[in-house]
Formats: sequence, structure tokens, C-alpha cells
Amino acid sequence: MYSNKIKDIDELQNQINFYRPFKKKFVDNLKEYFRIGLTYTSNAMEGNSLTETETKIILEDGLTVAGKPVRDHLEALGHSQAYDLLYKLAKNNEIKEQDILKLHKLFYYHIDIKNAGKYRKQQVFITGTEFVPPAPKLVPELMKKLINSMILMRQELHPIEFAAVLHKELVSIHPFVDGNGRAARLIMNLALLQQSYVVTIIPPILRTDYISLLKRAQVEPKDDKPFINFISTMVYESQKDYLRMIRSFYEK
Repeated sequence: MYSNKIKDIDELQNQINFYRPFKKKFVDNLKEYFRIGLTYTSNAMEGNSLTETETKIILEDGLTVAGKPVRDHLEALGHSQAYDLLYKLAKNNEIKEQDILKLHKLFYYHIDIKNAGKYRKQQVFITGTEFVPPAPKLVPELMKKLINSMILMRQELHPIEFAAVLHKELVSIHPFVDGNGRAARLIMNLALLQQSYVVTIIPPILRTDYISLLKRAQVEPKDDKPFINFISTMVYESQKDYLRMIRSFYEK
């Protein structure tokens, strides 16, 4: 269904790099553009009812939207705060366990301060799949194993493959009681930003594909390639959007 776009991504990345270093005004505009897009799409993937316009109103104007659940507003605010941390962490060349915990805490503390940034203490189940996340007692060890494996993974995999596999591994461990999908998408984007790739958005309209391809990577016989291809397509589409904005800014 989705072909591997890594060669196309490398080609577009060269075109993007032609304009580097970017002007500060452009970087600031771009950061705010993707703040709205990533916050809206990632929350919508998990059932948040806010539209992209409503998300923009909440984050940019500081207003509430009548008739929407309080939790939906809090999810938008929390994700926006985690997004700011994403850019600070992107200056580093590694991802630490504490980084993952901090990102989840910022996103989730408005919702559940007791469990924000803390590994789950209970078994969880995911609707729509026979995949069962590991027992809670295994989570700390599995997370440390994942963190320790990242150095070798970065060496062996293309940055896009690394980001996709990291995403899959994190959501498969399902370390938190809630917010695992959003945490995985934030960490995926952290891995991409650290290698100078673009913030990547997964449109909610592709939620069914996203979930089914994740399932193929989690349930025997496991196959990561379709999910990697899917993520590569999402990166490629985000790159095209990114390049369009670059050209509009620099060539007007």
C-alpha cells in the first residue's frame, strides 16, 4: 500500500539543505505552524474532538471553545508544552530515558498528575488488536533496554527507519497508563529533528492504516517494513509541505 520513500526523502532533504542556515524569522514561523499541525493531528488520532482551527484558537489566542470537553482543551495545552521541550531536546544527539519521561509528563500532567511521566503500574489492553503490551513489572527493564539499543540502531538504520522503529518499539512497550501514542509520535519527531529532518505529521484520516500497520509490526509474523514505509511516506509528505513554505518565504 505504501512504498518506501527514503530515496525521495534524501533527494528532498538536499533541496531543503540548500536553504540552510534558515533565517530566525522563518524558523519561528515554521515552529508555530507545525505546533498547531502536530498538536491537532496527534490528539485527533486518539479521539480528541478539537478541529485544527479550534486547536489554533486555544494555543494562539488563549481562548476556550464552547461545547468542547475540558480534557480536549487540556490535551491541546499539554501537547503544546511538550512540543516546546521537543525543540530543546533536539539540540542533543541522543535520547535519554529522562527525555521520554519529561515529554510524557508535560503532555499528561494536566490530565492526570499522579501518572504523568511515570511508568504504569497496571496491565493495559489496546482495543482493536490482539497485541497485549508487556506486564507492568517488565516496563522499566524494557525501557532501559530500548534506550541502550539506540546507539547501535542509529548506526545501522537510516534516520527515517530509526525514527519509525523507535516509534513502534515505544508504543509496543506501552510504558504509560495513557498517552502512549502521542508520546511515541513526539519521540519519533525528536529523532527526526535531531537529524535535521522535518516535523512529521500523520493525518487523522489515515488512522486506520496507521493502526493496522502498527499491528503488523507487533503481532506474529511480525513485519516492520510496512510500518517503516508508511512513516517514510508521512515524512516525505511533510517534507513537501516544508519545502513549499521555504520557497514561499525565500523566493517571494
